Amino acid sequence: MRTPKTLATSLLTLSAAALLALSAAGAATASPAPAKAPVSASDVASHTVTETGTAGYWTAERMRNAVPGDVLADKAMKRNGKAAKPATALLEGAAPSTVEAAAPKQQSQTLQTKANASETPVKHIGKVFFTLGGTNYVCSGNSVSSANKSTVSTAGHCVNEGPGAFATKFTFVPAYLNGAAPYGMWTAKALYAPTQWSSSGDMTYDTGFAVMSTLDGQYLSDVVGGSGLQFNAARGLSYKSFGYPAAAPFNGESLKSCSGTATNDPYNPQFNTQGIPCNMTGGSSGGPWFIGTSATGYQNSINSYGYGSNSTKMYGPYWGTVIQQAYTTAAAS
Repeated sequence: MRTPKTLATSLLTLSAAALLALSAAGAATASPAPAKAPVSASDVASHTVTETGTAGYWTAERMRNAVPGDVLADKAMKRNGKAAKPATALLEGAAPSTVEAAAPKQQSQTLQTKANASETPVKHIGKVFFTLGGTNYVCSGNSVSSANKSTVSTAGHCVNEGPGAFATKFTFVPAYLNGAAPYGMWTAKALYAPTQWSSSGDMTYDTGFAVMSTLDGQYLSDVVGGSGLQFNAARGLSYKSFGYPAAAPFNGESLKSCSGTATNDPYNPQFNTQGIPCNMTGGSSGGPWFIGTSATGYQNSINSYGYGSNSTKMYGPYWGTVIQQAYTTAAAS
């Protein structure tokens, strides 16, 4: 039996239900059923951040020693019985919805068709630092276009235990490189996630959003830009993903990328996720997936999990209507 791992390092175990599903369907991925009711803001869990002194908390030593956040996804899976509920609320058949990018825009980058490739820093992509249960963690994130000019996308397990508490001391460092924070350290004032994640840790919805406070009187996307987003897109698209893998053999100090055509997860089809060739490890959780060949495309997923100690694929959630509502609620706050 294959031993899986969350976010390219997790210790997910194949569930009996998933194996039975594969046997019955000949390893085909199940299609989600239509939702019975429209998704609304009540399907979004949120947390208002009240702590102070967050940016000062993240010293170079604490950032360097932060634990890759994939272990949180593993814990969520164990608490959730290692199997998510069927994806009944994705509304995959809904019409595609897009949000245009906010200036400044990045220059197009040439596609590197590798499981991982080194990248120069991208202005709107960065590292995420936060605390849960007294432990400091690190993930990846991306500034996205929003009405409040302050929204960052990441993995659900990087904002909430799934199920459980929301993160504290959440800080976003765009264009991080070898400990440098060229555009400053931005602290969150509110965190958002689908209730399906915050209440049960359902990997189908492993996406979260953070709304950042202003820094020196400026809004985040005015400084680093914000990616456009797309929801309810077609499956099987080509993507380029980015992240800051921190678990061996990487050290989390520089940006990496993966690229390829997405295919369905054959081991846990109930997650409704897709994977691309990638061997990024823990710490890359929450890094953005862009449709196409560069960081200028529409963001359409995040790094969520992988399988085995030598995983060759990274899986990300399908951004349907449930995750769209979490974004819409965060972006309007």
